[in-house]
Amino acid sequence: MSSEQAQQQEDVIRIGTRRSALALKQVDLIMAALSKAHPGAKFKVCPLATLGDRDKVTPLPQMGKGVWTNELEAALVAKEVDFIVHSLKDMPTSVPAGCLLGCVTKREDPRDVVIFNKRHGDKYKTLADLPEGSVVGTSSVRRAAQLRRRYPGLLFKDVRGNIETRLSKLDDEALGYDCIILAAAGLLRMDFGGRISQYLSSGSEGGGMLHAVGQGALGLEVRENDEKMLGLLKAVEDTPTMMACFAERSLLRQLEGGCSVPIGVETAWLDGEEDQEEEGGKKLRIRATVVSLDGKEYVDGEMVQEVASLAQADSLGKKLAQDLVDRGAQKILDAINKVRAGPGAVKLGDLGVNAAAPPAV
Repeated sequence: MSSEQAQQQEDVIRIGTRRSALALKQVDLIMAALSKAHPGAKFKVCPLATLGDRDKVTPLPQMGKGVWTNELEAALVAKEVDFIVHSLKDMPTSVPAGCLLGCVTKREDPRDVVIFNKRHGDKYKTLADLPEGSVVGTSSVRRAAQLRRRYPGLLFKDVRGNIETRLSKLDDEALGYDCIILAAAGLLRMDFGGRISQYLSSGSEGGGMLHAVGQGALGLEVRENDEKMLGLLKAVEDTPTMMACFAERSLLRQLEGGCSVPIGVETAWLDGEEDQEEEGGKKLRIRATVVSLDGKEYVDGEMVQEVASLAQADSLGKKLAQDLVDRGAQKILDAINKVRAGPGAVKLGDLGVNAAAPPAV
């Protein structure tokens, strides 16, 4: 290889990503934004299969943390890729030594949504419309626990796969799902927004539901002290989103939770004078909930604080986490830890009597 060829190869920016259609779509969005900011930049997409991609049978909560990230971070440390594009909600709050969450981009809608089986037609518009015994598909203990709190008559059944697979399972009458719960962001990015029947938030009809930490945001992970990559990615950084997500991640880290623990959050920037939501405002409101597996015990919290730096965002998350602990959240989390099936794992089946049995075939 000539020195000129070697230099050209060195100038190509290698992007690590999962192989799913959604992950690749998200990389396309990042590359388009970076290409606009840096017209001369050249990129190479380096897809990798993570444990979560390879094992499509085991319920996600049983697979522990890092299920979507470990292989990608190993490639980053080994200098096989220059940065990684993550769905931030899938990224553990503690990153490996030598790695850094270097950038968070503008957030897509962070809410969870309800999608009904096509056989229902227009019969149901919201979760509150469903009769007792209806089966809700989700692989998230967080979602199931919060919904059990609000809708104790619903049953829950695990559902795995990419967006297309989950929608197909939902509409397969033999599988018995009445609806499934997914993140709005992935559906919107993949142009499935037309299937959404209800958006869920703290103000939802019938009772609120808070989303996962980092949901709807993309996190770009780099090697620590890689000033070249940090400078390049600055062009796509969205500071309000990054600060809000740092607060969320700090709260989760302090509570030592993960995707398999029922902790929900919701953040919004407020106008200081009228407390109206305003993107990029100076005051950040963070709401959080910790819910027992059966939905019967819960601790809710909310704080508003002026935030102008990542350090202040991190501090806000820690303060709310401590407030939740002081008011009983630790008791709930300790009880959850006792029923873990393995490191970092709480099964949907741990939800007890409201876990739906597989349909007869």
